[in-house]
Amino acid sequence: MPTHRLARCHNLEDLRREARRRAHPMVFDYLDGGADDEVTLRRNSRAFADYELLFRALVGVDAVDSATTVLGTPCAVPIIASPSAGNRLFHTEGEIAVARAAAEAGMIYCLSTLSSASMEAVAAASQGPKWFQLYVWKDRGLVREMLQRARAAGYGALILTVDFPVTGNRERDLRNQLLIPPKIRPRHVWQALTHPRWTLDYLRSPAIRYANLSEDQPAASLADFVAAQLHAGFDWHDVEWLLGEWSGPSLIKGVVRADDATRAVAAGFNGIMISNHGGRQLDHSPAPIDVLASIVDAAAGRAEVILDGGVRRGTDVLKALALGARAVSAARPYLYGLAAGGHAGVRRAFELLTTAVRRDMALLGIRTPAEMDASFIRRLSAPASLQQDTRT
Repeated sequence: MPTHRLARCHNLEDLRREARRRAHPMVFDYLDGGADDEVTLRRNSRAFADYELLFRALVGVDAVDSATTVLGTPCAVPIIASPSAGNRLFHTEGEIAVARAAAEAGMIYCLSTLSSASMEAVAAASQGPKWFQLYVWKDRGLVREMLQRARAAGYGALILTVDFPVTGNRERDLRNQLLIPPKIRPRHVWQALTHPRWTLDYLRSPAIRYANLSEDQPAASLADFVAAQLHAGFDWHDVEWLLGEWSGPSLIKGVVRADDATRAVAAGFNGIMISNHGGRQLDHSPAPIDVLASIVDAAAGRAEVILDGGVRRGTDVLKALALGARAVSAARPYLYGLAAGGHAGVRRAFELLTTAVRRDMALLGIRTPAEMDASFIRRLSAPASLQQDTRT
C-alpha cells in the first residue's frame, strides 16, 4: 500500500476501510466478522462508551512515560499484540511483519498455535518479547512438543486459550464458503479481479500452512486435524498437568466470570486475559470491559489482569487501566493494518494506538500508567452503547 495512503489513516477505522479496500471480501469478512448475529462483536467496542473519564487539571504532565511491565516483562506501552491465526491470509508478510512491528513499538507479541509462520521463524525475525498461545490438543505428546519448542525458541510466557472447545458459528465465512487457504471459486473470481493487490499477493506467495503443525501439509487438510484434535473435554484437572509441563509464566485467555478467575488463580496462572474471542465464539457473551472490575476483584492481586477485545482508542486502554487491568491486548487493529499494507500497515496501527495513549495520558493528567485508578472513571447512568449501532 502506498505510504501516503497509510499516512492518511488517522484512526483504526481508517485502516479498517483500507483493509476492506485491498483484501478479498471473503478474507476481510473472516477478519471483521463474528458469531451468529454479531451482537458481542459490536458490543465489545461499543461498551467502552458506557464509561467516561474524569481528567485532572494543573498537575504538570510535561513528561509522560507510558512504559510498564506485564508479568515482569517491560513494555513501552500497556498494549499487547494478541494472538491471531493464519496472518498470511491477509498479507504474505504475515506474523513476521506483526512481530517485527510489535518489537519496534516496544510491545509484547503473542504468537498463535495456528500461525502461518513457525514459532522458530518468528523468533528468528524479531528480538522483542514474545509469548506463545496454545490450544489444547487431545494428543498430549503434541502439546508437550509445542511447549518444548516454544521454550527453546525463547517465548517467555504461555497463554492457554479456553474459549475455543469448538468453532463458533461464523455465518459470514459460511456464506463466503471460506477455506484456508482460500479457494477461489467461480463466484469469487470477480471479487478477486476487483481486489488485485490482495489477489496478486496471494497468487505469488507460498501456500498458506499452519506452520507450527506442519511446514509441508496444506492448511486445508490440517484444518480437519485441528477440528479432530481440539479437546472439548479438557478441564481444570488437566490444567495442573499442563502448567507442570510448562513451568514458567502462564496466562489463561477466555475468562469472563469471576468464579473462573478465582479457579485460575488457584490453579497457578499468573495472568488472566478477559476475552470472548473477539465475539467469534459464543454470541451474547459480555463485553470484556463490563466484567473487568469483577475479575480484578476476584484475582485480588494474585494474578495480573489483561483486557482483550474491542480496543480501538487510547481512551479504551486507559479506561481498562482505571478499572484495574494491567494492560490490554488486541488483534483486529493490527490485522487491519496488515491487510491494508503489510509491515508498514501494522506499524501504522501500533503508532496510532501508542500515540493516542500518550496523548490521552497527558490530557487526563497522569504521567505513568501506575497513576491510573478508579478515581478517573465512572459509568454512565444511561449507557451510551444502547444507542443504535451505525458502523458499516
